[in-house]
Amino acid sequence: MIRNDLFLAVLVMAIWGFNFSMIKMGITEVHPLLATAARFSLAVLPAIFFIRRPNVDWRYLISYGIVFGVGIWGMASWSITAGLSSGMSSVLLSSNALISMAVGVFIHKEMASKRKVTGAITALAALLILVSATNGNITPQGLAFIMIAATCWTIMGMIVKASKTTQAFAFNVWGMLFAPIPLVLFAISLHGPSIVTHAFDVWDTSTTIAVVFQAYPTTLFGYWVWNRLLIRYPLSTTAPLTLLVPVFALISGYFMYDEVLSVAQIVACALFLVGIGLIVKPAKPLSSINAKPVTQS
Repeated sequence: MIRNDLFLAVLVMAIWGFNFSMIKMGITEVHPLLATAARFSLAVLPAIFFIRRPNVDWRYLISYGIVFGVGIWGMASWSITAGLSSGMSSVLLSSNALISMAVGVFIHKEMASKRKVTGAITALAALLILVSATNGNITPQGLAFIMIAATCWTIMGMIVKASKTTQAFAFNVWGMLFAPIPLVLFAISLHGPSIVTHAFDVWDTSTTIAVVFQAYPTTLFGYWVWNRLLIRYPLSTTAPLTLLVPVFALISGYFMYDEVLSVAQIVACALFLVGIGLIVKPAKPLSSINAKPVTQS
């Protein structure tokens, strides 16, 4: 990866990690479902008027919007309100790699390499340590919400794959069109219409800053850069970079909210990310493994 692209990649990982602290800022007073709805409303408008709709069926865009909006970021935001620290929310969301691997093995009957199995065992052991060694930064309800989000991340991947889209950024923008309304309706179904008026009453500058950051640097800029990198470089180069997101999230959580991990959790986080890294790192193609060095004569 050339230096400029590496800089952009690390910048996006930092933005995505810092985003979890901004989520926490935005849901201090406003319900997380409504704050998430505002995020995607800003991300879609006016961008959607300048981006052509991808050539896929509407059902893929609708299902993507609901799963991406409500299932992933609605639940991830709610997990923080439910007692999960912003940094730990990012770490545990990475367990989507474990869930995706389990779906591949048990549902699609895929073979898992020794490296992936080792990674899964390491990540699972670390996950148990993280939960058992909590110092108040993990709650049962918060853990349940973030596990729903991680599961939905796997479902989102299945939707994108089934759509066979080649226009990832346009697919993302048009899919987000169908996120805000389900988020608002979900919030109203739980708390009644008064939850919307309450959000307007307590909305402040901090909420606006948080939502704008999530909509533009995190969503539009971040996914635009990331999709460019996915086109330019193999997955074996780009996928491991995503492990920087939880690192930046933990750092920003510490400086913004004094979120501190126990010694056991620090070790467990490191092991967890190592395990996830073993899972997400693609295997080398057989052609490159068996290729012989070229000699000049």
